[in-house]
Amino acid sequence: MITVTGCLLQRILRFGRISLLLGLLTGPVVALAQIDPESRELIQFGYNQPLQGRGPLSGYAYYYHNHPGFIRTNLTLRLALAPTYLDGELGIRDPFGTHTDFGLGMAGGGFADSYSEIRRGKWWREESFTGNGAEANFSVYQLLNPLPAGDREYKGLGDVPLQLIVRNSMRYSVYQRDSETAPGFLLPDDKLEQHVRVGVRWGGREPLLQPHRAVELSAWYEGQFRTDSQAYGYGGDRDVRAQSHLVWSRALVAWDFENRQHVEASITGGVAVHPDRFSAFRLGGSLPLGAEFPLMIPGYYFQELSAERFVLVNAEYSVPLGRSSRWSASVFGGVANLDFLNPLTDSEHWHRGIGIGIGYTSPSGAWHGVIGYSRGIDAQRGDQRGADNIGIVMQYDLESRGGNPLRGVGRWLNPNTWRGFDRLFGR
Repeated sequence: MITVTGCLLQRILRFGRISLLLGLLTGPVVALAQIDPESRELIQFGYNQPLQGRGPLSGYAYYYHNHPGFIRTNLTLRLALAPTYLDGELGIRDPFGTHTDFGLGMAGGGFADSYSEIRRGKWWREESFTGNGAEANFSVYQLLNPLPAGDREYKGLGDVPLQLIVRNSMRYSVYQRDSETAPGFLLPDDKLEQHVRVGVRWGGREPLLQPHRAVELSAWYEGQFRTDSQAYGYGGDRDVRAQSHLVWSRALVAWDFENRQHVEASITGGVAVHPDRFSAFRLGGSLPLGAEFPLMIPGYYFQELSAERFVLVNAEYSVPLGRSSRWSASVFGGVANLDFLNPLTDSEHWHRGIGIGIGYTSPSGAWHGVIGYSRGIDAQRGDQRGADNIGIVMQYDLESRGGNPLRGVGRWLNPNTWRGFDRLFGR
């Protein structure tokens, strides 16, 4: 235990030095079903360390800033920086006065499209490889329930924004071997793919570790289209599909009570049609701000489970400790029922994880962090079930200011965009 904890602290300190050298950059948010009118500056950090077995490095770190009034009053610049990845969008608010916003985005960098093969609780490094990618996208954000003339704020559940989101993106991925990729393992060809996403979202969740209040009901479709199907691996024993279609939905609520207790719960479910290893739903880990839709099961490796269909329930409850309420204790968990992507089949359809944590919030509210322990009850490790994990998540709000708790967030960094950690930490 001491050796593992010491290794974790060394890696966190090493990351801190790297982050300072990289400097700070800004990042975008889409809120109020259109372009977010408020400035945001956040630094987010999260890391999971398994105590049994060896899995892919699990962590995220990025600086995130929303800049309304960029050059012109109807422009909003969003930029986000992870250690090896940049994601940005220029939002144009109401260009035609029809409650319709547009976004022009670009993203790219190293290691974002890397793939880690995990089967039955084992990380197969000889079948894993590095992927670098670049993307250009165009988005439309349509507000479906605009406020009456003269009203400028959402005041209750009856006024929660309902938005239609349509995004078309083109992405090019380049693959290369890691130092431990097997010589006889054939990599997939570099590929150009188109992603089309359509979603309807009522409300939303701000990109905070613990939003004061949030409510969301959303449903999504994403089609992934490639030039053709292709085989790769050992003698073509796996493939990349020409088309994959994903449908998923989420219901979420988060609430701060007057006594500083906090509750957050969500249920997420999805189905994939013609999935492959790159498009299947991947569940596992405890990284709440690593994705717009984090599929968390505490105690598991990050993205350990690949599923064709799933239902996942997550919940968290925290209570203050002491009169100042700066310290808090929390319990969190996740339970999923899923059908695995063949041939990654596990004998268990139910997977459960639970964890406990101790949190601290600075007097100004700028700093908030939680360090915790989690147990993957059904995680497979060798011939046994059960795995343990320790983790830390931190947030620093440079502006340290509140906001309307009912503002929804369109998206932020993709869950894979901080894969460069693998190289930065020598993994």
